[in-house]
Amino acid sequence: MNKPLRFILQFLNYSLFMALVWYFSISPVYHQLDEDQAMITFTLGHVGKHVTPCVKTSQEELLKLPPNMRKPMSCTRERSPIVMKIQLDDMVIFEKVGLPKGLYKDQGIDVYQNIRVPAGSHRLLAWLNDDVNVEGPIYKYEQDITLKPEQHLVIEFQSDAHKFTIY
Repeated sequence: MNKPLRFILQFLNYSLFMALVWYFSISPVYHQLDEDQAMITFTLGHVGKHVTPCVKTSQEELLKLPPNMRKPMSCTRERSPIVMKIQLDDMVIFEKVGLPKGLYKDQGIDVYQNIRVPAGSHRLLAWLNDDVNVEGPIYKYEQDITLKPEQHLVIEFQSDAHKFTIY
C-alpha cells in the first residue's frame, strides 16, 4: 500500500476516534443528584478514649519492673467504640457505631459517608460519643442550614480540636 493512502486512512481513523470521544464527553448529560436533592458528606478519623482509666504506678511497683519497662502511668490498650449520629429535622439520616480495629482494639476508625437529602431549610444535629463510660453525646453540633439543589455540604469531625466543622 502506498504511503499517501496510509496517511489518509490513519487520519480518518484518528478523526473518527476523536469525534467519538468528544461526543461521549459532553453527551448524554450526567447528574449525580436529582434537581431537588443535595448531598451531605460525613467524614471522621478518630481514636476513642481508653476503656479503663490510666492508673499511676507506685514507686514499689516501678522498682519491681525491669528498667526498660518502668512507666509512671499504666494504661490498657483497648479503646472505646465511637457512636455517631446525624439528624436532619428530627429524622436520623446517619447512625453508626464504629468499633476500634486492631488485635488489641487499640486503633481508630475512619468514616466517609455520602448521604442524599432533600434541598431546602433544615435543622442539622450531629453528635459523637467516644467514651464508653459516658452516656449520650460528648461532642455536639447543632445549626439551621439551607441546602440549595445539588449543593454539597461536608461535615467533618476534627479530632485534634474535638469539634465538628461544616463547609
